[in-house]
Amino acid sequence: MAQTTDALQELRPGTGRGVAGYFRTGQTPTGIWWLLDPEGRPYFLRALNEVHGAEGSPHDPGARLRAWGFNALGAGADPTLREEGLPWVGTVDFCSAGALIHTAGVRLPDVFDPEWPKAAAIRAGEICLPSCERRELVGWLTDDRSGWAKPGPPGRPALLQICLSPEPSFAAYHAAWKFALALHGGRLEALARAWAQPALKNKETVREMTRTEQGIATRGYLRDDARWSQEFARRYFTLTAAAIRAHDPRHLILGCRFGGRPGAAVLAHCGYPTVDVPWIDLDEISLVQPGPVLAGDFTWVDPRFFGAPGARRARELTAVERMLRRGRTLLERAARHPSVVGYAWSHWRDGTGEQPPFAGGLVHANDAEAREHTELLADLNARLPALRGFSP
Repeated sequence: MAQTTDALQELRPGTGRGVAGYFRTGQTPTGIWWLLDPEGRPYFLRALNEVHGAEGSPHDPGARLRAWGFNALGAGADPTLREEGLPWVGTVDFCSAGALIHTAGVRLPDVFDPEWPKAAAIRAGEICLPSCERRELVGWLTDDRSGWAKPGPPGRPALLQICLSPEPSFAAYHAAWKFALALHGGRLEALARAWAQPALKNKETVREMTRTEQGIATRGYLRDDARWSQEFARRYFTLTAAAIRAHDPRHLILGCRFGGRPGAAVLAHCGYPTVDVPWIDLDEISLVQPGPVLAGDFTWVDPRFFGAPGARRARELTAVERMLRRGRTLLERAARHPSVVGYAWSHWRDGTGEQPPFAGGLVHANDAEAREHTELLADLNARLPALRGFSP
């Protein structure tokens, strides 16, 4: 594949997403997806989320990013840094438009409110219009850290139960009850029987269970929850995509930056044509429709990288060595994956309570560089384009 010419000429017809002169994607005849920069050159996104300069710091955040091999500002970066010339990812923040469902692991707009499409359109106009011609904008995230309350162990209510529980002023409350009852002949006793919940005598019972964190986790409930989650996700991604494209038809739509793994039911609707390049966890690639993806919150500071190797080794590796070795392997595999067109490291600065070397930021709380991460990342970032098959 040519490295400096417009690669659009060499892509499989009908696979292009985006507009020439801006960031876009397409697939080669061999099945490899590419992100292309505004000049049409192959571009493997290496972004860093939540970049903010510290007051009084002698360090320039943009210079640090470049020194570590990053080529873009990820989600949640300080907007003032956009003038430094780095490509950047924008966020519309549809959760700030209209009524918000924000409880028990859910943080979502009430997409069933008849007035919400209008509110979403206004929000998209406010955020997208001022940047609709900026070529350094990679694309739009709909929300940052939304919560979808994926079903989990008993004790944590999932999305359908939560939508059955708020005050009746929420349109989602009425939509959820109508949806759930319709699946069971319109009868509450049939629903209670299907969910194996004999104590479910009225709607207030569900609200009280949610308030006390008594999550329903029976097979019958989980089946209905998956159907509801798909309906919620379909409305959310369809309406947000329409609002963005009405004001900015040039830039890619990257879906949602999830505040946790949303599950297969939600990701089934986080794909083309509503979402151009889903921003997801590497482990969830198989749950979205085939196409380009961004590993949007990558980190190797995760307990899954700390565990002892399954096979015994001549020399026992320390937890830090295991973490770095497995994280490096995963990032290298991502660069070779035919669908992955880039990644974003999860966050810029150590979070509250995090302790080096198992803190996830590339900058510590005292503004010092987290060399335990940055030295390896700088080396990997320099090699990732070659692993992908092109020179930067």
